[in-house]
Order: sequence, then structure tokens, then C-alpha cells
Amino acid sequence: MSRAETPTAVPAAREPRALWSLGLLRSELLTTFRRWRTLALLGVLAAVPVLVGIAVKIETSDGSTASGGGPAFISQVTNNGLFLVFTALAATLPFFLPMAIGVVAGDAIAGEANAGTLRYLLVAPAGRTRLLLTKYAAVLAFCLAATLVVAVSALAVGALLFPLGEVTTISGTRISFAEGLGRALLIALVVAASLIGVAALGLFVSTLTGSGIAAMATTVGLLITVQILDQIPQLHALQPYFFSHYWLSFADLLREPVYWDELLRNLGLQALYAAVFGSAAWARFTAKDVTA
Repeated sequence: MSRAETPTAVPAAREPRALWSLGLLRSELLTTFRRWRTLALLGVLAAVPVLVGIAVKIETSDGSTASGGGPAFISQVTNNGLFLVFTALAATLPFFLPMAIGVVAGDAIAGEANAGTLRYLLVAPAGRTRLLLTKYAAVLAFCLAATLVVAVSALAVGALLFPLGEVTTISGTRISFAEGLGRALLIALVVAASLIGVAALGLFVSTLTGSGIAAMATTVGLLITVQILDQIPQLHALQPYFFSHYWLSFADLLREPVYWDELLRNLGLQALYAAVFGSAAWARFTAKDVTA
């Protein structure tokens, strides 16, 4: 083959690989979101704002305002249904959302091994690195989908049960409903980004075992343990390094001006967890002896 023919051969080799990667990702996304378990998790997440909204509506049916106890922003829901979005995200973020992510991430590799399909997925041209990245991308897609399901469900319920209008920020200033809606979307994106560390942790645990149930249980157990440790005052020196410590910092997006310090710490911490546990998952998976 002459040198003049060589440049045309390289793109021809790369194009099928790129198409294969996109096809693999598309297949993984379809598989993930078609599972009954995934749909059940999304259904539970969508139900949380409904239950919160109905509870607040019943409590305030006599004209009183919602009590200050419970999730953040719940006392403002009666005056503005948009606050149900913030309340629902604050209620689901400590447990429901990370638990759902932990179940999906924990099952990503271990579930395939348990079903006996992992070996076939590793047949060329897939490769272990590409498969692991595809699995992680699918889990991140679920993070975004799960968060948006909570936000959209809360917005719909809030609009049906309560009035909508200008939003009073934590700082006491008022912003238009359109701007409040934009901040609600930004908060949902921040909440989804707050879960990328959990996704990487679950994926790493998933590479350690061939049992999907064991991986899911271990991931959820670690989530609960970390959140318990985050509430113990004697561990205050370590708590800023727990992935859940800054989760509720999204509330700073409802200040005027926005407080960015803890928001940026949260996103930086999630990126660190994603890098550490993502690298650990890659190191484990590429060296793993796959027999199933």
C-alpha cells in the first residue's frame, strides 16, 4: 500500500469504532430504561412529590400555613407551588435519589456477570474500557432522568394544588416566575451532578463481585453509613470530605446574589469521587478474570 493511500484508511477504521461506541451506548440506555426495576424506581421517585404535595394540601386545608418541620422550603409551598420542586428535591436527595442511583450503578457490571452476559459484551470491538465508560454514561443518564422525574412531577403537582407566581428568595428579594423556573432547572442539574460520585462508587463496587444483589446492597449500605457518619459531631473534621456533605448546598441557588462557595465545593468533591472510584473501577475491571 502506498503512502498516499494510508490517510484514507485511518478514518475508515475509526468510523466503525465510533459508530460501534454510539450503538453500544444506545443499546445500554435502552436496556437500562426498559428494565422493570428502573421503571419502578422512577415511579417511586415520581410519587414522592405527589405525597408531599397532598400532605401539605391536607394540612393547610383550613387556611393555615404548612409547618416549618420536614424538608427544606416546605413552609413556602402553600404560597407558591414552585417551591414543591425545591422541597421534593430536598426530600429525595438524602436517601431516595442516591438509593436509586446505587441500585442501577451496583447492578451495571455485576448484573451482567450474574446473568452470564458479561463475557459476550467484552467480545471485540467493545473492549473493557469502552464497556465500562458506556456503563458509567448510562448510569449518569439515569442520574439526570431520575432528578428530572422528581422535578417535573413536583412542578405538575405544585401547579395543580397551589398557586404559582413570583418567587421570594432566601435573601428576601423577589424574582419573576420565569426566573424561578430557570433556577429550578439549574437546581435539578446541580442535584443530578451531585450524584456522579455515588454513581462512580456504585460502579466500582459492581466490579468487585459477580452478584448484582450483593453489589446493590453494598452500595446502598455504604450510602447509609456515610450519611450516618455525616451526622456525628465528633467527625466534623472528616465530614467535609464525605460525598453527601454538601448535597443540600443547592439551596444557595435561591439566594440573591447566589452563594457559590459550597456549590463549587460540592461539584469539586463529586468530580474527585468520580475520578478516584472511576479509576479504581477501571483498574479492577481491566484486570478482572471474566468467566461469566
